[in-house]
Amino acid sequence: MANDLPPRPPPPLLDDACALFLDVDGTLIEFERDPEAVTLLPEVRDAIGRISDRLEGAVALISGRPLGQLDDLFAPLHLPAAGLHGHELRSANGRLDSPTDTTDTSEWLHAVHQQAMRFAHGHPGVLVEDKGRSLALHWRGAPHAAGDVRAFAERHIRGNAGYRLQPGDHVVEFVPEGSDKGRALQQLMQHPPFRGRLPVFLGDDLTDEFGFDAANAQHGWSVLVGARSPSAAVFALPHIRSVHAWLQENAY
Repeated sequence: MANDLPPRPPPPLLDDACALFLDVDGTLIEFERDPEAVTLLPEVRDAIGRISDRLEGAVALISGRPLGQLDDLFAPLHLPAAGLHGHELRSANGRLDSPTDTTDTSEWLHAVHQQAMRFAHGHPGVLVEDKGRSLALHWRGAPHAAGDVRAFAERHIRGNAGYRLQPGDHVVEFVPEGSDKGRALQQLMQHPPFRGRLPVFLGDDLTDEFGFDAANAQHGWSVLVGARSPSAAVFALPHIRSVHAWLQENAY
């Protein structure tokens, strides 16, 4: 049955009372088979920096990537950020909040990693990404293996209360329970320079629905990149190039 909902309008321009939260992969940069092979256009980085200056620092990255990767990708910008779907959180004052894994959980994830590497060896094109406190299995290079990857993940998550599965675009990820992009937005909104502002969250994937819900709950703007349905997003931009153009418009 076709989606009878009217198309989502594009978001308005930011005003000085907004706080901007940006997903990265699929929103600011194109997906690659190897997540470490991506680059950020310098003009996009510059526009984000100018918007951050205009909003007095109320611009944050919220990503499934670790903070270290985000800093390398956006250097010399050093923004407030949530990495690993909010498991790592850095506020505007540079304070880092990252819960310590228990030994049992670390050993469990290490064992899953070893089994995932053996699984990938038998499924050419599947990529295992070790993020430290989370583990992602990508099948962008092996679309025929999607069902096998999902089955592997479902089988290995059983019985572990400390982790959950997070599906995404050609990826499934083992992430710590209690970590998602909506909670990260809520935590950042409790502190300056975000506190008291209108949250604006841009994202493209299933992982970003948590952020859309959190922004909507605070009467902010939720912006879907692409045309995925269903989604809680109120506004939409059709593709990454349109996100870049929108950022440039706001970087005055």
